[in-house]
Amino acid sequence: MSGHNTVERHGPSRRTATVRAADPPRLPSSASSPSSRTSAPGRRRGGRIPRLLGSSAVQGVLILVALVWITPLAGLLLSSMRSEQDNATEGWWTALTDPSQLSLDNYTALLRDSGIGAAFWNTVLISVPTTVLVVVIAALAGYAFAWLEFPGRDGVFLVVVGLLVVPVQIGLLPVAKLFGAVGLFGTIAGVVLFHVAYGLPFAIFLLRNYFAEIPREMLEAARMDGGSEWRIFSRLVLPLGRPAIASLAIFQFLWVWNDMLVALLFADTASQPLTVALQSQMRQFGSNIGVLAPGAFLSLVVPLVVFFAFQRHFVQGVMAGSVK
Repeated sequence: MSGHNTVERHGPSRRTATVRAADPPRLPSSASSPSSRTSAPGRRRGGRIPRLLGSSAVQGVLILVALVWITPLAGLLLSSMRSEQDNATEGWWTALTDPSQLSLDNYTALLRDSGIGAAFWNTVLISVPTTVLVVVIAALAGYAFAWLEFPGRDGVFLVVVGLLVVPVQIGLLPVAKLFGAVGLFGTIAGVVLFHVAYGLPFAIFLLRNYFAEIPREMLEAARMDGGSEWRIFSRLVLPLGRPAIASLAIFQFLWVWNDMLVALLFADTASQPLTVALQSQMRQFGSNIGVLAPGAFLSLVVPLVVFFAFQRHFVQGVMAGSVK
């Protein structure tokens, strides 16, 4: 009995000792200590603060850049709505405290001017067809250079790339003589053809490189399903290339809309765009701000509307290259 009692007495203690001896020793952990637990959130907060400061700094810089960019536009708008006497005696910023200076008389007089109105529509008739022709021809040529096999493809594409380095000024005189011989000099059609010819090399180069990034397996699958080249181009390639096409259209439209060199040489008085009309007004009336300011703002607001209307596609086209 006593032996049994001794075993009962000492049995549990031995088992306990055995279990305790089998347990692995616990190493001190700095993460489990109170000091470490309090310091970890501190480190997280400390890493978060510089990021927030950096984000705020970037936002502040962007706001500053936006204000610097918008200030001349606001000054031009206010100057275009003030009388010539107010513009001659006081700065445009005085209209912010005295809104009675602002009126639409300058715009009314500008639209009544048949020369400026005709020049505005000439600019539209030059810019829109040029942009459409460049985008359509460049999309077709870009697809052909990227995915169609034909004799001399690489050589022709090298010629197109070589045309990128040809300055516009080199072709002004020969093209002017050619247009004079065929009866296109001084017409809107002549200006459009010149812009199309000099806009196509860059447009073809851009769209060809973009279309070449489309997976070959996707096109092969469409061909195996019986799709023709035109169907593949219109139903598959064009939707995938919409960001690049939109970016190209924006650049081409802005370039043609703001051009004065080509229009100054190839357009006559009846077909001159708004840039040439404003330049002639400046030469004729000197510092006639009542005519120049509303005309300049009218010439500026259309590209802004076009850019902001296609801004989403433009950003997609810019980011597409970095993603690929």
